[in-house]
Amino acid sequence: MLKKGEVKMIHKMIKEGLSKSAIARKLGLSRDTVSKYAKLPEGHIPVIKREATSTTVDAYLPHIARMLEEAHKLEIEIPASSIYQEIQKMGYTGSLRWMQEIMLRHALRDKVKDEELLLNFETAKGKQMQVDWIEFPKDGLSAFVATMGYSRASYVEYVTDEKVDTLINCHMNAFSYFGGVPQEGLYDNMKTVILKRNAYGKGKHKFNEQFRDFAKHCGMELKVCKPYRPQTKGKVERFNHYLRYSFHNTFKVRLSMMGYTMNKENANAEVMDWLDYTANARIHQTLLQKPFELLAQEQLQLLPVPKPYNGIHPLKATSKSITQEPIAKPKQRVHIPQRNLQSYDEFIPAAIAYLLTYSLITGGASWQ
Repeated sequence: MLKKGEVKMIHKMIKEGLSKSAIARKLGLSRDTVSKYAKLPEGHIPVIKREATSTTVDAYLPHIARMLEEAHKLEIEIPASSIYQEIQKMGYTGSLRWMQEIMLRHALRDKVKDEELLLNFETAKGKQMQVDWIEFPKDGLSAFVATMGYSRASYVEYVTDEKVDTLINCHMNAFSYFGGVPQEGLYDNMKTVILKRNAYGKGKHKFNEQFRDFAKHCGMELKVCKPYRPQTKGKVERFNHYLRYSFHNTFKVRLSMMGYTMNKENANAEVMDWLDYTANARIHQTLLQKPFELLAQEQLQLLPVPKPYNGIHPLKATSKSITQEPIAKPKQRVHIPQRNLQSYDEFIPAAIAYLLTYSLITGGASWQ
């Protein structure tokens, strides 16, 4: 990956009329590298993609957080030197100064003073996935966002509509990314999921039949937030804020500087790298661990990724599936043609003869 100055130098030399081979010799680069960067628009800013750096303190952050929380409950102060001695017993080989710097970077003491829980594993492994849409109307885009409740690992996909088929496709891609299906999905009032609350009694909601059928196909139970309480799915809501300001706005500005606009294709290509190298690889500010590392534990509790969903018959895609009602079989009717009564006169003599013969045989019992 070339530096910004090297890319500018390539464009400058091209303007001066130098050949790509000559530029390669002057800058000590291969001709292919010069050709690659010469095709990029002038003013292109190279982006170096690298994994989030780890520190020697990272493995001990949860233990440090628990010590600070316990000290806060007991209303006592615990010095950094004491924390340092404790994690040394656990195997920490770094310096006290470095430990203090990492604690300051994550603002651990400030969070305790604000009475914010540092460690929050209230959701069991593989239990829940929170889902939401985040809209970017100026760009003509929406982002599907799914966050796992335990690990906080997140998946993002940019789309141009929020139809139920799009929602289903995004779910399938999210399951593949996470490596399985959670026990339940938590949603707000999106119409592609829930049509009417408590339609069949308290807690018995009227779901979009196609999405309900899809969830059944995956083995995932549908849950919805309580009205006017979006904080119920606060994990995905907090990630939405992080996505908007740490990725979307920054990427949009970078594209604009190069003379480009954001679209579904370039946004999805870039957001996957951001998820892999930044969002899910960083130390989460609440859990003090990397979402990817916790997801590895959570995957053991996930259901297998299902086969592709082929949809349901249009007649079943109603508020109440017709398969739940017994289907009444049509009554069979026997057609009896209408006849003139005189047409039966020819049968009367034969009928009388039959009755007389039968009476003689039975000794007149039939007459009696």
